[in-house]
Amino acid sequence: MIIYQFDGSLTGLLSCIFRAFQFKQFEVQLALEHQTQDSLFAESVVVASHEQQAERVWKGLAHKLSNEGLKRFYYTFLSEQLIAFQHLFNFAVYAFQSPIPIDKNYGHADVLAVSQWTKQVGREKHRMEAFVRFKKTREGLFISLVRPDFNVLPLIERHFKERYQDQKWLIYDEKRHYGIYYDLVQTHQVELDATTLDKNIENGFSQDFCLELDPDEALYDRLWKDYFKSVNIDARNNIKLHIQYVPRRYWRYMNEKIL
Repeated sequence: MIIYQFDGSLTGLLSCIFRAFQFKQFEVQLALEHQTQDSLFAESVVVASHEQQAERVWKGLAHKLSNEGLKRFYYTFLSEQLIAFQHLFNFAVYAFQSPIPIDKNYGHADVLAVSQWTKQVGREKHRMEAFVRFKKTREGLFISLVRPDFNVLPLIERHFKERYQDQKWLIYDEKRHYGIYYDLVQTHQVELDATTLDKNIENGFSQDFCLELDPDEALYDRLWKDYFKSVNIDARNNIKLHIQYVPRRYWRYMNEKIL
């Protein structure tokens, strides 16, 4: 057994796959660079991210996998989980070594695992698209602060760009310290000091903005809460079912849930 340590990026993961075939090392355990290793008998190698090597591996995967298989690979990577990275490594080795397509061979543990991770990340994507709420600033910028379980901002970018083409908006991931900003023409990935947006961001709170909001924002907020209250039927409340469809961790984004 040999341990490959990498930086956690997609380029780094693909570079690990490249090295595995370069040196015929397929019994590999992945680890992140900042993690300490307890094994006294396994050789540990730091694998640097290499753009050209990663590009070759990605093109190879595109040749071996269907479009759906390639999508599943990317979705699973966005889970940011080391165990998922390990499944992706094994999945890629299996794909390259197999003379036939492997996308739907769910009897293989790694193919099944990649499919399961894809479903989890996809579910988080759809929930973010449904539950993200914006606040309008005095300057006309619409802002939303989110903290998704997985790194789904790259997946929801297209949805919001198509739906809100006529307004500038920023969706900022508090957990991963970056956001996507739409300027009415195209989207950009941005990094900034999040405390300039939310004064309580370090305490895990959301939607507590430092920026001056549009004067009508409080009115819209009140109208939405009143509407939600008016259509709600107290006698038919089923909190268990409600949480099943709208888990508590998403309530922090929703105006109707914020007192």
